[in-house]
Amino acid sequence: MRDLRTSQGEVMGGSRRRRGALLAGAVAGAVLVSGIGLWATGSWPLRDSYCWGAWKQDSGAAFLGDSGVARSGSERRATESAPPSAGRHHARCTVAVTSTVPDDDSAEPLRFKDQVTVEYGPVPTGVAEHRAWMARYFHGSASRLPDGLDGLVARDRAMLVLPGSCDVDGRPSTVTIHSESTGNGHLGRVNMPFAIGSRYDVTQMLLDAANTGMREAGCAPDKPLRSTSPVVAVAEDDERAGYPLCRIPGLTFEFSQGSQYQEQVGVVGERLQTCSVVWRSRGEPDEPAAQYVMAGEPRMVALFKGLPEGADKGLVRTECHGRQTVFYGNVQSGLKGSGSHDRRVFMNFTESVRKRIGCGGR
Repeated sequence: MRDLRTSQGEVMGGSRRRRGALLAGAVAGAVLVSGIGLWATGSWPLRDSYCWGAWKQDSGAAFLGDSGVARSGSERRATESAPPSAGRHHARCTVAVTSTVPDDDSAEPLRFKDQVTVEYGPVPTGVAEHRAWMARYFHGSASRLPDGLDGLVARDRAMLVLPGSCDVDGRPSTVTIHSESTGNGHLGRVNMPFAIGSRYDVTQMLLDAANTGMREAGCAPDKPLRSTSPVVAVAEDDERAGYPLCRIPGLTFEFSQGSQYQEQVGVVGERLQTCSVVWRSRGEPDEPAAQYVMAGEPRMVALFKGLPEGADKGLVRTECHGRQTVFYGNVQSGLKGSGSHDRRVFMNFTESVRKRIGCGGR
């Protein structure tokens, strides 16, 4: 299979036989997808705005520009739910670029898809789903949003915690973005990394989606959220998981020789610290294996509400310098038990970070 990293697959928004009808404007009806009414509001290649009007073609990010559909035969399509409202707290939109190229080793062409998904709504209520959400958006590759915004951004994902006026039943609402890329050919389906654009571009996409969503939901602040400062990129690249893990004293796991665990040391600040570990396998999605987070901003702290608490469950709340602070650790089954004692390893993380930020006591 050739050049998997630069192309996309799978067409959205209906079959090619319906494309003419869609181009003629006969888009009608709604279908139910995962409990959200979806309709193909953007399922034709000439549409110039997406996701309830939040994103426009050629608006900055490479994915939305001409380069996103530069390959011959590429098409950009969108599928979106109804926008959020005062009574509709969840909304979802996907924008995908698809293409097909000849495969030198097969009569069947290679099919590719790069997809960006934006979601609006409160954090998940189920513990497993909540932890998976944390693993994706508190990833060590992400930088803090600038200009006092509560969230994180990388080139392939971003998360923003919305103001308290948008809370739902005491849970904070967020807007998130993440990308996916797949190639499908004679070797099977392969997952690939995919950057939406620069961190600055992804930040602007995130804020455009957030301002649009809040306006539709009736919880927007008086002034739209804005960011003009550059994003401070995380300095470290991912590397083989080491001893100690995340460069934090006491975080020690037993990694087998030749293991494919990779660690990403993320933000290391006074009110936020992140590190994530993944099991890396070529052509497969990165499997989250472990994650450690310290958060001390009120809106970021609120994201942990609903998760089981206690040192044995990987979540401890305390007060540091007059503000509530959470320490969070999550170890998946592949690594669980490979530390000298999972609870002790988590407490070592908590104590080490407390000492670094000058927060004494338990």
